[in-house]
Parts: sequence; structure tokens; C-alpha cells
Amino acid sequence: MYLLVLFHILQSLLLAAHSCPSLCSCLNGKGGIAELRLVQCSDPGITAVPISVPADTVKLRLEKTLISKVSRAAFYNLSELRFLWLTYNSITLIHPSSFVNLKALRELRLDGNLLTSFPWEGLRDMPRLQTLGLHNNRLSSLPAHAALFLPNITYLDLSSNRLTILPAELLDLWFPLPGQSEGQVERRILGLHDNPWLCDCQISMLMSLSMTLGSTVVLMDQLLMCSKSLSQSELLQTQAELSRCMRPSVQPAATRVISPMGSNVILRCDATGYPTPTLTWIKTSTYTNCCQQDILDNSEQLPRILESFMQESPRVGVRWSIISLNGLSYKDAGEYRCQARNMAGISEALIKLKVMGITKIPHLPKKSRKISSKSPSKYRKPYQIPAITNAPSVKDNQILSSITPFSNNQAKKPQSLVTFLEQMSTLENTK
Repeated sequence: MYLLVLFHILQSLLLAAHSCPSLCSCLNGKGGIAELRLVQCSDPGITAVPISVPADTVKLRLEKTLISKVSRAAFYNLSELRFLWLTYNSITLIHPSSFVNLKALRELRLDGNLLTSFPWEGLRDMPRLQTLGLHNNRLSSLPAHAALFLPNITYLDLSSNRLTILPAELLDLWFPLPGQSEGQVERRILGLHDNPWLCDCQISMLMSLSMTLGSTVVLMDQLLMCSKSLSQSELLQTQAELSRCMRPSVQPAATRVISPMGSNVILRCDATGYPTPTLTWIKTSTYTNCCQQDILDNSEQLPRILESFMQESPRVGVRWSIISLNGLSYKDAGEYRCQARNMAGISEALIKLKVMGITKIPHLPKKSRKISSKSPSKYRKPYQIPAITNAPSVKDNQILSSITPFSNNQAKKPQSLVTFLEQMSTLENTK
């Protein structure tokens, strides 16, 4: 009886877990409920993300609904989800933690919504994501930190938005310099058209680099229209000026510097690029393999931008900078980065500074300063025989006559000296 009741309870729970949400349609696999794969919700009466979507759903489509907000952990139970389409709704806000636990998601589409911003940091919860569609929204800015969360994205559609500036960090991500990329660079498909771009070096370089032979970036539409600047101080650059755009190249005077503690050191780097790059010094790390206590006593937050330095531009496209470190201590040791930046990109060079300590000669203890009997004779004072004030008696003459005289060579031997002293002590005692 109890087994029968338990069976009915488990069966009802199983059916509830795999039931299709209201106002949605579910397509099952050939095996029945256990192979549920697709859930589609397109009813205009839907105003929120359904909470009863089966846990084994692989593809979820929420399209043409009145959903305006995606709340935190909205899809937490859908750990097997691979495709998530939230297209042509009325979404204006997405919580940064909306995509928690979507570790298997490969494709996210948010086309045709009312988004003015996107939580780029939320992409960390989708490590396998490769396709991101944000076509036809109201995005007006593309932050520089977005590049931190886009390395795995091979299809990115930002077309038909309100974007004006392309950050240099994205250009460095899509077109890495030789030696900066790890492993094989995957081909990326980008949709950047139908945006009111300002024609700057990023846009110029993006178009020229994407059209080079063997480029890893393919534009959906290579015709990127540029709008005029609203400010007179930001007049549109001519095509001749844009053709000169060049990302910075940094060359340090030395990549490794070793200097004694207390000395003065000057670190220098030179940069070229167009427009003329600006230089910034950043201390990124410190050495802890020696003098750890001194470093801990003077601990600092790293990386840290150094403000005290000098830079000059002798001509257009060239800039150099030096930083002076006076009275070196162990806390000055570490890695310094000279970073060059202009509208066309960012580049940097690494300089390692090592501070050597001064070894002091230890002072010997007072007892050890006594001259041993084995030291050279020129550092020893000669032994002086105490003067005998009284004339020797007959008995004294007999004792002295029994002492065997020794030569100068024998006097240099320590054992002859000891014998002599013993004989003198015997003489004093017999008086």
C-alpha cells in the first residue's frame, strides 16, 4: 500500500517537473517526456519569464511577448540549456546575475528589444557562449571593460543600435599584436553596421584590418557609415588622416635593471604611433623572494599607476618618458609597465627592477679578538721576564743551573715557552 502511494507521488512529481508551461508549446523527442528538448513561448499575454520550464530543456524561445525585465537567476534550473532566444520582446533591463548556472549555453539572442545597456559581466556565468545577438536595440555606449568578457564570443551582432565609439580594447581583442595571442586565434563575425559611428582611428583600422588577406575578423557589412560630430572640437577627421592611424609601439631602454640599495635609477621607454600616444607608468608587482618583512612593512596596493614621471614629444608620432627612483629600497623592486595609448590602440612594455642589498662585515665578539698563541710572531708582544730585585741565593743558583738553556728557534715553539714558565713558577715558590 505504502509502495503504491509512493509510486503515485513520484509519478506526479516527475510529470510536474516535465510539464509544459501555460501559454507555451513544447516539442518532445522520439523517446517521449524524458527527451523534452524545445520550449517556445510566443503569447502576447506573457509578462514574465516562466518559472515552470522543464529542467531538461535544451532550447528556449521567448519571442514577441510583453516581458520587460529579466530578473536574477531567471534560468537557474535550466543547466542543460544551450540555446536561449529572448527576441522581439519589450525587455529594458537585465539583471547582471540573470544567467547564473547556464554553463552549457552556446547561443544568446536578444534582438529587437529596448535595451539601453547590457550587463557584460554576466557573460562570466556562460563560459561556453559563442553567439551573442544584440541587433536592433538602443545601446548607446560600448564600455571598454566589455573586452574582458568577450574572448570566447565568435559571433557578435551589435548592428542597428546607437553606438558612436569603438573602444581601443576591443580592437586589441579582435586584432591582437604578434606574440600577444595565446594559441590559435578563432575567426570572428561582427555586425557593427547601422550605427552612428564617429570616424576615428578605431573605425578606420577595423575596416582596413578586416579587409586584409587572412584576417580573423569578418564584418557582416563592410560599409560602416560615419556621422558628423556634434561638437566643433571633435571635427570629423579626413580620410588622409585616418589612413595614418597606427597603434603604439613601445621600446624600453632596458628590460631588466639591477641596482644596489640606496642608489638612484632612471627607467625610460620610447613609443611611436599615430596619433602621438600618451605614456603611463604602472607598477604591477613586487618581489617577495628576499627581505619579505621589509616589503610587508611597506605594503602597497598593486597594480598602481605612478603619477610622478616626465614625458616629452620631440615630434609628431614619437613620445618618450622617464621615471626617476631615488634612494632605492626593497619596496621599489618589482615589475614596471610602460603603457602607451592612442585612438588606435594600446601597447605596453615590461621592465623588471631588482634591488641588491649591501652585505656588512660582521663584528667579531670581544673574546675572539684575543690573539691566539698560533698567530704570527709579529703580532705578539714578546714575553717579558719579571725582574728579580734580590740577588739569587746559593739555592737559587742551583735551580737556575738545572734549567737547560734553549736557542732562539726553540723559543718560538709554544711548548718551550710553557716549559720555561713552569720552571720560573717553581723558582718563585722555593723562595
